[in-house]
Amino acid sequence: MLVKERSVNMYKLSAYFIARITTDLLLDLVLPVTFLVIVYFMVGLKLTFNAFSLTLLTILLSIIAAQGLGLAIGAAFMDVKKATTFASVILMTFMLSGGFFVQEVPAFMSWVRYISINYHTYRLLLKIQFKSLRNSKYGSVDDSSGVEVGAMLVMVIGYRVLAYFFLRKMKLRTST
Repeated sequence: MLVKERSVNMYKLSAYFIARITTDLLLDLVLPVTFLVIVYFMVGLKLTFNAFSLTLLTILLSIIAAQGLGLAIGAAFMDVKKATTFASVILMTFMLSGGFFVQEVPAFMSWVRYISINYHTYRLLLKIQFKSLRNSKYGSVDDSSGVEVGAMLVMVIGYRVLAYFFLRKMKLRTST
């Protein structure tokens, strides 16, 4: 539908893209926030307003970055089967290299964790809940979170810019 509407110049791609991001964002945030509010207090995490707020912000940042990744993959392939397959491979790689499921990632793959949404989200959540955890066998948790937040913000913006450029390069149908 986007290809057909853009081929007859119904609207600019930037208008479509901004509208798509803002409308999807509201729907993509409601269920995770509801889930977090319920689960956070059930599992006995830190019962302070600061810890809950930071956890909520971390989850929201993770969701927005994941949404951007999904947009970029969808715009790159424009085929549901190919996009789904590629997204599954990428997300599984991110999950396995993120440090939660596998602590000993092979050296040739260790760089993947730094581009993983899961890795930065996991580190931020550890720092929020377990600030006293230092130099454990699962890695150290320092007090500064600037690197993780910065990486997540770069992913939020970068994936969306990438999706926009993929859509820009999309071939438009010529009306005959």
